Amino acid sequence: MRTRVLKVISPAGQLPKCPTGIQGLDEITGGGLPRGRPTLVCGGAGCGKTLLAMEFLVRGAVQLGEPGVFMSFEETDGELKSNVASLGFDLAGLVRRKKLVLDHVHVERSEIQETGEYDLEGLFVRLNHAIDSVGAKRVVMDTLEALFAGLPNEAILRAELRRLFRWLKDKGVTAVITAERGREQLTRHGLEEYVSDCVILLDHRVYDQIATRHLRVVKYRGALHGTNEFPFLIGDNGISVLPITSLGLNHKISSERIGTGIPRLDAMLGGRGFFRGSSILLTGTPGTGKTIVAANFAAAAARRGERTLFFSFEESPNQITRNMHSIGLHLEPFVKRGLLRFHSARPSLYGLEMHLATMFKEIAAFQPDVVVVDPITSLMDSGTDAESKGMVTRLIDYLKGGQVTSLFTSLTQGGHALQQSEMAMSSLMDSWLLLQDFEGNGERNRVLYVLKARGMAHSNQVREFLISDSGIDLVDAYIGPSGVLTGSARAAQEALEKASVLAVQQEAARRKRELERKRVAIERQISGLRTEYESEAVELRRIDDQVGTRSLVLTTERAASSRLRQADAKAANGVRGRSKLKGQR
Repeated sequence: MRTRVLKVISPAGQLPKCPTGIQGLDEITGGGLPRGRPTLVCGGAGCGKTLLAMEFLVRGAVQLGEPGVFMSFEETDGELKSNVASLGFDLAGLVRRKKLVLDHVHVERSEIQETGEYDLEGLFVRLNHAIDSVGAKRVVMDTLEALFAGLPNEAILRAELRRLFRWLKDKGVTAVITAERGREQLTRHGLEEYVSDCVILLDHRVYDQIATRHLRVVKYRGALHGTNEFPFLIGDNGISVLPITSLGLNHKISSERIGTGIPRLDAMLGGRGFFRGSSILLTGTPGTGKTIVAANFAAAAARRGERTLFFSFEESPNQITRNMHSIGLHLEPFVKRGLLRFHSARPSLYGLEMHLATMFKEIAAFQPDVVVVDPITSLMDSGTDAESKGMVTRLIDYLKGGQVTSLFTSLTQGGHALQQSEMAMSSLMDSWLLLQDFEGNGERNRVLYVLKARGMAHSNQVREFLISDSGIDLVDAYIGPSGVLTGSARAAQEALEKASVLAVQQEAARRKRELERKRVAIERQISGLRTEYESEAVELRRIDDQVGTRSLVLTTERAASSRLRQADAKAANGVRGRSKLKGQR
């Protein structure tokens, strides 16, 4: 990982700063050490005083173009070159290019005792020559105890210390002076911290058999600075200090959503999954399937062509890939294609800071789109509660700064309240999923909740979490008068409901058949009545025809009779007329 250098432009009226180039230290000090003034770095053996001072010089020479002088009173030039070579510092090359001067001053205690009166004039001449030879802007003196060893006269010691610090100020160089820590005070002599403009205290402590280093800015004249104690570590690239209090909440955000690899879980999140760059917490008791969900999440990212870095602190990569075969998930192709990388380590292997540095290094090298930490709680057991939460905070902020989506699994203990999680990590996360056990009817079943999902609509319903040889499925849990039913109880209840529905369907079919029979019977009756009606209508028409025929015959006969009667009348009338005529005659 390349170290970022903070370039500081001091406004008028503010103390000029000299950037150290050390990751995190410039944030704590508000831009670096006081320029042109001495800074005291004190601490016990093995806490990193010499390395911090050397990195201050190297970063200045390489990244800021400020040559430096390293005056050592204990280690020789060859020893210094060998000791810092593991950090990638090429002191020999810097010396050849006139960027750095290494000067080992050998001080014999017997010589100091024989001199009678101690005088630093010769040291000033030697140091002045080294500064002028390369135009040095930075100076390191390591350590004061070796320089003033065996000096019994405290008055002379104090006077020479003040004279040394005043000479460095007058020279206008930014100086770092290392000193060993005293028993009841910051330094052995108890004076250096008072004449220094800035005092940085380093500490190397052991907690629960795990060693960690801490840094604190005790004093900084004329400038605000972080006053808390911050853990730091020494890695392959030097010293790294990542304080929580200096992290700003100014991350870029994305509205893009990414799937989880579990369709029903995506449906619970509005059908689109989580926001890219968000942090997700997955908590659950042992055996609830946290690693399986994490593996599906990683596989879904790989299918999209995205890189996933999987940190495992309980299982080896081979064990994880083998176990995922039981659910039909094959991770090996993604590993071979370079889309999935595993990093497994025991939590007890390092302290929290070294684990964090290792994770930062892996992330910087692999450049993942998704990071999985399984489980984060195993890692957090390596430190105190405050250190653990601070580590998680720094990791989350680091990932968010790079728009990396992160999934953290957390092992919880049974009997905890639903809203509780280990170390109150849930407040740091954007989304929170809970896997829980339900025991009953002689079996144990799993359920899943979405407790929190910032910025997105999500389901508030519980889902039964099923794991089979074909993968993961979320099914609706039955909620009845007696509560949530899962497993065989849910299956039995579903069978009862199906039987009830079937009975209703059968009854409806029976009634339908009965109605159909009635319809057919009625239609038969209607058909019979229609046939009878038509028969009667035919008979009626036949009778009507007969009546009409009879009426016609009768009418005809009457007409004929009438004609006959009229003929008879006419004949009779004719006879009577003839008779009358005869009588008249």
